Amino acid sequence: MCGRYSLFLEETEIRDILNAVHRQGQESKTGEIYPTNPAPVLTLRQGRLTPQVQVWGFPGFGPRKGVIINARAETAGEKPMFRRSLETGRCVVPSTGFYEWSQDKKKIKYRFRLPGSRILYMAGLYREFQGEMRYVILTTAANESVADVHDRMPVVLLPGQVEEWVGDKGHLPLLTRTPPLLERTAV
Repeated sequence: MCGRYSLFLEETEIRDILNAVHRQGQESKTGEIYPTNPAPVLTLRQGRLTPQVQVWGFPGFGPRKGVIINARAETAGEKPMFRRSLETGRCVVPSTGFYEWSQDKKKIKYRFRLPGSRILYMAGLYREFQGEMRYVILTTAANESVADVHDRMPVVLLPGQVEEWVGDKGHLPLLTRTPPLLERTAV
């Protein structure tokens, strides 16, 4: 699961994305991003990756209150809430890492990042709800670098996979591959 992530201005690419959305007149939260915060995502528009601000979380349904912030990569294509977005509403969630908490009594907060990189891209899905664009982050089974903290992790896209994720509407190999190993820091 990914319940929070970071969007710090320490990386030039993040600053460029935020400057682009500000030029469009959109406002985005930075720092630690929580569910329901407006934050930038990258979508494919006229053949180009374009940043736009959306709200994190699909509205809950039925007896569920709140928002749905993640979708399981293994079953997203089977779920009515995510099926259409998997076909036509893929996005990339830029970040500078994501957070998970240890499950022991200490509840240590860890920030996970790609080794040697200050940016981490996560696969996402988006769609419109009552005139507002919203996104979720796709998750997968945690690899050995995350598993002792949490059993799920975001589907991490390496820089060369970003355009493949948003542009390839057929085959979904990125959802079934083993995620890259991540480094973690207690924060």
